[in-house]
Formats: sequence, C-alpha cells, structure tokens
Amino acid sequence: MGLFIPLLLMNNSIHNVNIESENVITSPDTLDKKVPVSTVGIDNVLLARTNVNNILDKKDNRLMVIVGPCSIHDIKSAKEYAYKLKDLQEELKDSLCIVMRVYFEKPRTTIGWKGLISDPDMDNSLNVDKGLFVARSFLSWLAELGMPAATEALNPITPQYLADLVAWCAIGARTTESQTHREMSSGLSMAVGFKNGTDGNLEVAVNAIQACSSPQSFLGINGTGQISTFKAKGNKKAHIILRGGKQPNYLNESISNCESLLRKHNIQERIVVDCSHGNSSKDYKKQGKVAEDIVKQIANGNKSIVGIMLESNLFAGSQPISEDMKYGVSVTDGCIDWNETESLLRRLSKQIKA
Repeated sequence: MGLFIPLLLMNNSIHNVNIESENVITSPDTLDKKVPVSTVGIDNVLLARTNVNNILDKKDNRLMVIVGPCSIHDIKSAKEYAYKLKDLQEELKDSLCIVMRVYFEKPRTTIGWKGLISDPDMDNSLNVDKGLFVARSFLSWLAELGMPAATEALNPITPQYLADLVAWCAIGARTTESQTHREMSSGLSMAVGFKNGTDGNLEVAVNAIQACSSPQSFLGINGTGQISTFKAKGNKKAHIILRGGKQPNYLNESISNCESLLRKHNIQERIVVDCSHGNSSKDYKKQGKVAEDIVKQIANGNKSIVGIMLESNLFAGSQPISEDMKYGVSVTDGCIDWNETESLLRRLSKQIKA
C-alpha cells in the first residue's frame, strides 16, 4: 500500500521552504490615491524632466548637479536639506541644474540596511507599506516645492509606486549588468544613467545603454498590483555614469577613453561623473577635488560631460544605526556637509559662467 501524503503538507515540503512569512502590500493605484499629486507638482516634475533632457541633448549648456544624502532615512532632516538646496537652486539656476539626490533603496554587497522603503523603522521589521507611503509622501512634497528628485531604481517593482515623481534615475554599478534592470529602464519615463561596473568596466554600462534604448518586453506589476507583461519603446535618454572602480576614471584620459568607446558603439557622448565611490577612493572629503577637476575639463572645452553627482548632507561623515543617532548625518556612505556643499557649488557656478 502506497504512502499517502496530504497535498498541503507535500507543498510545504517542496515550496517556500525558506520563507518565514508573507505579507501582501498595497497596490500602486491605492497608494496614488492616498498620496495624490497636485497639478503644480505634476507641472514641476515635467519641467524638471524637460530640463534634464535638454542638458543631455546639449540644448541647455548648464551643468546638471545630482546632490544630496547618500540615502534618506529621516524625513525631517531631508526636508531641512531640501529647503536649503531649493534656495541654492534659485541662486545658481543660470549655470547649474540642481537635482536632489533622493535614494530610498540601498544595494548591499553582503548585508546591511537596505533603505527606507524596505526598512523605514530601521529595525529589520520590513514594513514596506509604510516605507512606500513615506517615500511617496516625501517625493510629492518635493514636487510641490519645485525641487527635482533623482533616485536609484533598485527593486524593479518600486518604480510603479514612485517613478511619476522622479526627474532622473540611476542604475547602480551592481545592477547595470542585470537584464531585469535594463528591461525595466527601457520603459521608464525619465532619463536613466547606468554606472560602470564596480571594477571600473565601462562595457557593461555601454551594453546596458544599448539594451535600454531598444524596444523591450518584460514582466512587472500594473497599477492594481497584477502581474503584467509590458512592451516598452526604449528609453532614448540613457547615458553613462562614471563612478570609478579599482581606480578613479574621471581624469581627462579616462573621459577621452569613455568618449571613444561611446563613439565606437554609436552612442551619444553624454557623461555624468559620480564624484564619490571609486572616483573619491571612497573618501567623501575628496569629492570637491573631483568636481573641481571636472569643471576645469569643461572650461577647457569638453562637450561630453553633462553632469556630476555629489553625496552631501546637513553634517559631514557617516554613523552607524543606533538608538541615539545624530541629526542630519548619513547612515550609509560618508557625505560632505552643507557648508562645503554650498561653497563648492557656488565656486563651480562661477567657473562655468567664466
């Protein structure tokens, strides 16, 4: 006589063996209704995207500056930073197109805090519903303020909840080689920058730009949260971000090599330089030196560099997550403080005008 195993028991023994729990989260449409965007906010996002696209297309000769905290973990300090950045944006708008860095997701090499969306309470409770609500609420507030937002698309599902409020998007060094992220980016409505590999490899970013610029078909979720297939036309505003690798790649020779590689593959020469990570040798204090060198290259006639990225917060450095964290200090990568940020951007503005 054969052994009878109940179907439920059998399924538990071969499926979801390592899953501890499962929670259904709200749909994008439901979150949109909870956190609506005004006409003013929509107009500001569209204007910001137009400005970014014009810079990429060389119709606007300002330098795009993606600047802000390495990651958003405290909305109060993020709003204080945004108010300061908005004032500086107005002051320097003739030479710089300033976009606030608003990163809610953090890639981890091994383990660590994965960002506000995954863990808003910073206690590994995985309250994603709360994280999405807080993230969208902050982006909506920024749109009303008229402060353009830049972010990194890490989880391929979250753009359905937030992308309508983003002016510029990055794909990180760890995910640039991912087919899933290349496909997703092909359907995004804003410009997308692909970082070179963590080892400095540019080919992976070039391949990603080609894939993203082409029509793609992929799986995702729709507004009601249903799994759907999407056909994308391709994102024609895809470009490369140089973030360094085993050694920096922002100096003139590296920029020239990048330009040659883009020309070889018939890709428009538009380069954003990340002044942090490998280009600063992971020393946040060196970001200003990188930015100054980039502006010198532009002053000497470079036409391919369209933007820079800076990690900046109210106060300098970084700190571990704890019960008594300092206000306005990063909990991920180290950042320059506001005073240095303000001084640096004013200097860059003067040099670009000259």
